[in-house]
Amino acid sequence: MMAQNSQEKSNLDHKEDKEAKADSETNIEEVIEDSWLIRDCEVYSDEYDECTSFKGRFHQYFIYGETLDCNQWKRDCDNCYKWVDSKDVKAGEAVIISEKNRRMDRLRAHYRNDIWKKRDLPPDDWSAPLPEWMVKRDENTYLAQKAKEIREGTETVEKESTCSIM
Repeated sequence: MMAQNSQEKSNLDHKEDKEAKADSETNIEEVIEDSWLIRDCEVYSDEYDECTSFKGRFHQYFIYGETLDCNQWKRDCDNCYKWVDSKDVKAGEAVIISEKNRRMDRLRAHYRNDIWKKRDLPPDDWSAPLPEWMVKRDENTYLAQKAKEIREGTETVEKESTCSIM
């Protein structure tokens, strides 16, 4: 009887520990804003490997005229593993800041573009029919024939294979 009570108690303790751990993980996720920006750690590792590979270095030299600094990928990978393994908040925040900076670098030209006027609404005639010449040009294409068959419900499934191996 006593052994059974101690086993039940240990099961309850184990269950409470699991619930507490789940709650603490949820709380940590809620504490760090934008934690969804953190990718899988393998992605950072793959990016670092690609950046430091011979092919990557050759590409960097060809495009930029010099090789790039790949240390940020390594720092992100290390911080990601710290975040995943021990829920290190500083490491998680460092990865998020790095992701935001990377995103801003990628979108910088878009935000600085002052040539094109950005629209608030689509054009009034965005759903207008195509011009006559375009309809006439495309009426005998394979895609047009298949679309017509689907609309009419007369689509046929070809049983013969057109694949040939030479």
